[in-house]
Amino acid sequence: LKKRHPMVDTLINLKGNPKVCVLTEPLWGIPYNLYLPYASIYMHSLGLGDVQIGIITSIGLVFQILFALLSGAITDKLGRRKTTFIFDIIAWSVPCLIWAFAKNFTYFLIAAIINSVHRVTANSWMCLMVEDAQEEKLVHIYSWVHISGLIAAFFAPIAGVFVGKFSVVPAVRILYLIAFVMMTLKFVILYIFSHETKQGQRRIEETKDESVFSLLKQYGDVFKIIKNSPETLLAFGILLVMSIVNMINNTFWPLFITEKVGIPVQNVSLFHLLRSATVLVLFFIVVPKINVERFKYPLLTGFGTFVVSQLLLISTPFKGYAILVISTLLEALSLSLINPLTDSLTVITVDPKERARIMAILHVIMIGLTSPFGWIAGLLSEKWRGLPFVVNLILFVIGAIFTYYLAIVLERKNHKEVKFSEESLK
Repeated sequence: LKKRHPMVDTLINLKGNPKVCVLTEPLWGIPYNLYLPYASIYMHSLGLGDVQIGIITSIGLVFQILFALLSGAITDKLGRRKTTFIFDIIAWSVPCLIWAFAKNFTYFLIAAIINSVHRVTANSWMCLMVEDAQEEKLVHIYSWVHISGLIAAFFAPIAGVFVGKFSVVPAVRILYLIAFVMMTLKFVILYIFSHETKQGQRRIEETKDESVFSLLKQYGDVFKIIKNSPETLLAFGILLVMSIVNMINNTFWPLFITEKVGIPVQNVSLFHLLRSATVLVLFFIVVPKINVERFKYPLLTGFGTFVVSQLLLISTPFKGYAILVISTLLEALSLSLINPLTDSLTVITVDPKERARIMAILHVIMIGLTSPFGWIAGLLSEKWRGLPFVVNLILFVIGAIFTYYLAIVLERKNHKEVKFSEESLK
């Protein structure tokens, strides 16, 4: 019998929460990836300048700090399942309606603040998906999560058709309304078919007599755990680099290719399709060959490829479609290597007993360090559209350094554990 592809085998054999989390993700990923390429162009079309767009991004991130801080305590108190349902509705369903009817800066600012609540579900949903899953399957599980979003690539031309037929503003309003319906449906289905994790049940019982704020007072001890775990700090450093890069690219890449390269607005989704479809194919070619324990060279390759893609992007001349296509393909290759590995490394390098609160603290620090870059990138973009991507180049070098040292730290840790095990046997 022909052996089944490892990625397909993982999907077929998923059970419980990992299965329902992965299978419902397209209901969120498809609408999100449909409107995302046009989000900054939509704001621009409604009269917002680059600095205003950057300010909205940064203020949204500041509020994300608050909700990221609360996320661990809320997730432990309410449980992974209930927290995910309640706060997904607040964080996505409500803002989609506001974005759909937005008229000016104030609408987008309010929506960004409400959307910042998604930092709570970033924590609770991750715990819901991974806590009862097999660790050796995590890279494949996260790959399927990314694939769920990439499926939207095949719907991307629809967004382009909408924009071409109705113009940017009415078309994107329709996309936001579609997102409201599909995302809300996803949250309801996930709640019905998921169950609370074993660790979640344990934390609900342990925290039943404590308030959310009393749980926050215990964060000092949790912070000490993080501080004494160099592998957690280094994995977090890589995650931080990608957080800033993604924010810059999501916000300023569409403006760069439309205004500097001269890509017609309705064709932006085609490049989004090219990137997403390429990543989708590479997930099935590259990911089965990746082992999270041997992450060093795949991650370094990913960062190196991203550097080349950004250099090509910055140097793309007006109407230089061929160079932009090559840049997009190289970026897709790097994302197929970096995304599933950074997610998996973050999960396996934290203490599983305190996963919710550790991730809450890490998210707070990440947002605090990421938030100024929306404003900074906005200022840089107004001076020259390519400057935000120069910042990306510097970040990729930093990410490669973190990767190199994380490999050393984990190698030493594993060596000590093996040595201790051998001595115990003696």
